[in-house]
Amino acid sequence: MTTHPLVVTAGDPAGIGPDLCIAVAAGATPPDFVVISDADVLEARAEMLQSDVKLTRIDANQPGAAAASELRVIHRPFPSPVVCGRPDPANAEALLNGLREAVAGCRDGRYSALVTAPLSKRTIIEAGIPFTGHTEFLAAETGATLPVMLLVAAYLRVALATTHLPLRDVPDALTQDGLRQVLTILHADLQNRFAIREPRILVCGLNPHAGEGGHLGREDEEIIRPVVDALCADGMDLVGPLPADTAFTPVAGPRDAVLAMYHDQGLPVLKHAGFGHAVNVTLGLPIVRTSVDHGTAFDLAGTGKADHGSFVAALELAAELAARP
Repeated sequence: MTTHPLVVTAGDPAGIGPDLCIAVAAGATPPDFVVISDADVLEARAEMLQSDVKLTRIDANQPGAAAASELRVIHRPFPSPVVCGRPDPANAEALLNGLREAVAGCRDGRYSALVTAPLSKRTIIEAGIPFTGHTEFLAAETGATLPVMLLVAAYLRVALATTHLPLRDVPDALTQDGLRQVLTILHADLQNRFAIREPRILVCGLNPHAGEGGHLGREDEEIIRPVVDALCADGMDLVGPLPADTAFTPVAGPRDAVLAMYHDQGLPVLKHAGFGHAVNVTLGLPIVRTSVDHGTAFDLAGTGKADHGSFVAALELAAELAARP
């Protein structure tokens, strides 16, 4: 088991990220983690939530060990005052700098894995910074060729062939080469990260009924099927393309993961099965990164009503994955 703590980025300070950090630190036996954020913001939020958690400002190079109900914070102040429920683009660059610092710490061995609380894409874009999400940003920071988004909820794992794209752009984004890369990364990380020796992956089609033999679209037969057949010939255990409306049912048989072709093909099923304890894992990175399965919930910030179940699950899975050789 690794002795290095997890590192947490607390997300948009106007959202529930600070609430989640405080709630988990105040729990009975939280995983070992440190937070990169504004300590003043966290102290104010703890007071607002009437939490007894003790905040300790630490040196990034000497995190020490946490006592009971202690939250260790690497203080990185925000330039603009933080108000619950009111995201401020003026804080966007500081948020991304915190992510950069966390990634660097994971890469140099100070931290065992990265866990991210939610950000607002809109707020960062309104600051004039191109940003499509944590997944793509972390890939760029680590030099990863292709990040793969995987959501985990108990028995169900759902990966995405494309991530944050408008629906009208999805068919053009699906290529044989890209799909081959996604399936190769998914297969390798199921083996290496999740210790599944021979993973079985169900591959969804893009169109209704997986294209109905070409009558409802040609992508399934011309892009997806050739890749599945070729990788099966190389020894992978893949099934597809399957109609998405049956791929998640028992009739499709056992599976270690399902690959959906686009965001809202796979994630509604996953969130229905495990909302509140599902975890987002980014595959294809040289570091372990997990995150919650929900957004910033600006309306719940500072109210004490935020459910921290997914955050706990993200911390626990990150620690589990980081502990594997």
